[in-house]
Amino acid sequence: MTFSFQTLNRYLVPQNNTLNLIKAFDIRPGEVISIVGAGGKTTLMFALAREMMKDAGGLVITTTTTKIYPPSESDTRYVLISSDRDEIMDFVLKRGYRYGHITIASEFISSTGKLKGIDPEMVLTLSKLSTVTSVIVEADGAAKRPLKAPGTAFEPVIPENSSLVIAVVGIDALGCVMDDQHVFRSEIAARLTGTAPGETVSLETIAVLVTHRSGIAFGAPPQARIVPLINKVDLAGGLNDARDLASRILAAHHPQIDRVVLGQVKFHPYVLEVVKGVTYGDVG
Repeated sequence: MTFSFQTLNRYLVPQNNTLNLIKAFDIRPGEVISIVGAGGKTTLMFALAREMMKDAGGLVITTTTTKIYPPSESDTRYVLISSDRDEIMDFVLKRGYRYGHITIASEFISSTGKLKGIDPEMVLTLSKLSTVTSVIVEADGAAKRPLKAPGTAFEPVIPENSSLVIAVVGIDALGCVMDDQHVFRSEIAARLTGTAPGETVSLETIAVLVTHRSGIAFGAPPQARIVPLINKVDLAGGLNDARDLASRILAAHHPQIDRVVLGQVKFHPYVLEVVKGVTYGDVG
């Protein structure tokens, strides 16, 4: 992949620091949002839920189609653990409104301390309920690495009714070694990007992994918008590197990507900039 800096310059559209996550990702009523990638998925999921609960009312559901650690009381107002579909439906319809935001899992796995998620069909069912404002799904795992490649035979597990897929990468992956210590499923990432094992992860490496048809957002439904989040831009030099990376991602002209969000979802403000494609002006 080659880049023209004359072409890339027109993509840089810095925004002010007043953007919230809803505006930055252009989130719409009734969305099913799937979050994939590495470097802040779970933190983003609960930050989004808090904003959406305040903004739209109704019930926001957070869940996973894989596994997550149990959320804290500050992350969610209620955790429902059940593998019984009727029990889940009854709770959501009759009691969910009391909380505004709940997290649903099918079981607690004592050997790992994690919650097992629900299947994509259940996500579809929940999203159709009149009391549910939105469903946010963590759709893959990354073993706490800042970058990952999917094992396309079995992940990501993105529900087919997802309208927005957020592909998360940590800017701290830049300069890391292409190995399993730094990149989840590094062998697959090396093959997709042409970065050999043991070589340094470059901006181009990450851009290819974000935009490749078998990359981070593999399995995103054709109707879904894909919005990459470059996270951890609060790190030294992170914002400038993230701007460069965003430009490279947009230069690939992926048909489902029209913007890249630059943020730091552990700290306020969560969003520092939104880099858009050809469109100029306000985000929205």
